[in-house]
Amino acid sequence: MKKRWISLYVENEIGVLAKIAGLFSGKSYNLTSLTVGTTEDPTVSRMTISVESDDATFEQIKKQLNRCVEVIEVIDFTNSRIHRKEVLYIKIKDCEVFRIATIFHLSVVDYGKTEMLLESLQTEKRNDEIISYFSNYFKHIEVVRGGSVAIKGVSIQDK
Repeated sequence: MKKRWISLYVENEIGVLAKIAGLFSGKSYNLTSLTVGTTEDPTVSRMTISVESDDATFEQIKKQLNRCVEVIEVIDFTNSRIHRKEVLYIKIKDCEVFRIATIFHLSVVDYGKTEMLLESLQTEKRNDEIISYFSNYFKHIEVVRGGSVAIKGVSIQDK
């Protein structure tokens, strides 16, 4: 079992997300991350999906996704150089964290007298490390994660 990433271009219509998620749940595939956003074409959305699976299961997932009428294209990131980031917000109820936020390259997006809201746009692994650190160092934190988005890197021929 290893973590795998795929991206889907799908029709931007009501129910498509539910249908794709239903395909995964119906077959007992475990999604570890799923994000959806519109593209430059308002009729098309892009899904970025992370799943932990073996090779055979992953091939089955791709085949089933390709059979969905609403799926325009399935992109397998397994053997591709990709850029991937995850949005992470951490709310901390102790405002003596400016130095720590700087070390972790976090942005302070909001603050008050007793708490601060930090934003991280880093890899899932790095965000895991940040959460672990803050969980151990501070007693009262609130975490929201947005899931990763990914895109293939530029090929050498395009440079």
